[in-house]
Amino acid sequence: MSTEASPNAKGQAVQSQGTEAATPEKMSREAVTIISTLLVATFVVILNETIMNVALQRLMVDLRVDPPTVQWLSTGFMLTMAVVIPTTGFILQSLSTRAVFMLAMGLFAGGTTLAAVAPGFEVLLLARIVQASGTAIMLPLLMTTILTLVPLAKRGAVMGNVSIAISVAPAMGPTVSGLILEHFTWRFMFVFVLPVALAALAIGAKYLTNVGETEKARLDALSVILTVPAFGGLVYGLSQIGGGHGGQAGPGAAAIAALVIGVAALAVFVLRQVRLQKAAAPLLDLRAFNFRMFTVSVLLMVVAMMALFGGVILLPLYLQEVRGLGSLETGLALLPGGLAMGLLGPVIGRAFDKVGPLPLTVSGSILMVVTLWQFSMLDAGTAVWWIVTLHVGLSFGLALLFTPAFTTGLNPLPPHLYSHGSAIMSTTQQVAGAAGTALLVSIFAVVSATSGLVAGMSAAFLTATVIAFAAVVLSAMMRKTEGAGPGHGPAH
Repeated sequence: MSTEASPNAKGQAVQSQGTEAATPEKMSREAVTIISTLLVATFVVILNETIMNVALQRLMVDLRVDPPTVQWLSTGFMLTMAVVIPTTGFILQSLSTRAVFMLAMGLFAGGTTLAAVAPGFEVLLLARIVQASGTAIMLPLLMTTILTLVPLAKRGAVMGNVSIAISVAPAMGPTVSGLILEHFTWRFMFVFVLPVALAALAIGAKYLTNVGETEKARLDALSVILTVPAFGGLVYGLSQIGGGHGGQAGPGAAAIAALVIGVAALAVFVLRQVRLQKAAAPLLDLRAFNFRMFTVSVLLMVVAMMALFGGVILLPLYLQEVRGLGSLETGLALLPGGLAMGLLGPVIGRAFDKVGPLPLTVSGSILMVVTLWQFSMLDAGTAVWWIVTLHVGLSFGLALLFTPAFTTGLNPLPPHLYSHGSAIMSTTQQVAGAAGTALLVSIFAVVSATSGLVAGMSAAFLTATVIAFAAVVLSAMMRKTEGAGPGHGPAH
């Protein structure tokens, strides 16, 4: 479907019959340049997503705001992502690759500049929303471009490189911000990111060529409006439930109302998309779920993201509140796991291309269950080196899941569903991350209030262990998928 690899869009069936013949084993230099540029840009925007977490305490003092207010810098970012990502399927089909990249990085660089010079909280919040709009577009753009440019036999290896961006970047965020805050003001978190963002924008402007073909798609205004209460309501409600550490009061009325509205709006949104599939182009094409391996992979990603986000939130709480570590020490303790996940990504990707998903995902899900169970047994005297070792083990397990799940899920889709499949995966990741955080932090808060912090941590990680068992079942269902075919349902 790329302008250089296949002549036109009619070859969906051809693609499944002769992928090896139709696509060269070696990627062109142009394709490597495009994907490398997008990878660097994605790394920068995802690093920015977690860089704020350690700084919230400092911002409360400098901007004279209370904890519920400052939390909006994270909540607002998540909400914007949840609302914008479902529209990326339409954006990627309607605009050229170059235009989408310039839009995404332009928004991100503009938001970063505004954040660096923000005079107060309101402007900083606006800057974070602008940044999030750019971030939301980048990952689906990267995924769709890889599916379009990379031969099937090499997709695992290239998708493995994506895990560097989506695993190492969030892990480095707290460490980088901790180092910056030791020596500089909070503004330097944005000053640090800005030159890299501007360089990526300049390189993209010079070297990026258009991939695939744009279509005249009609934007359904009602669908766009529905994304706000549907995905925004779910993520806001879940983040508010998981936001407090008090536990005794339980979820507030606002959080429950947001969840109810979110579920209702999501039901209407899904019905609307199904109806639009028959008449016109839907905003988010749900026909991707006709492919069995796509559905299994999405469910596996949901479980893995719940475990990952829960761990990312719970471990810093444990290290800081139970063990008394500072923010920089906590960031450094969690860094080896993040680096392990990212650096193993390309190796696992190459292994996936050789052996398929089943051995990798089953090993990864079992490792995830074992490490989460071990986390549930931590106490106030557990050695920090053992915690770091367990975190590296959990990261290794998740790395064995992510690359095979992304690649196996997206491989069987026909080219016209690439952008929609990428958008669905990114949207479900956001909602699953918010749900995992809400559930596990709420359990931690409720049990801690009655039985102490260690008991709360143990209960939360035990819950995560139970959830992770679902990943073992789903992993056993994974099968190698071929290229897009004219039918629906999986290739084996």
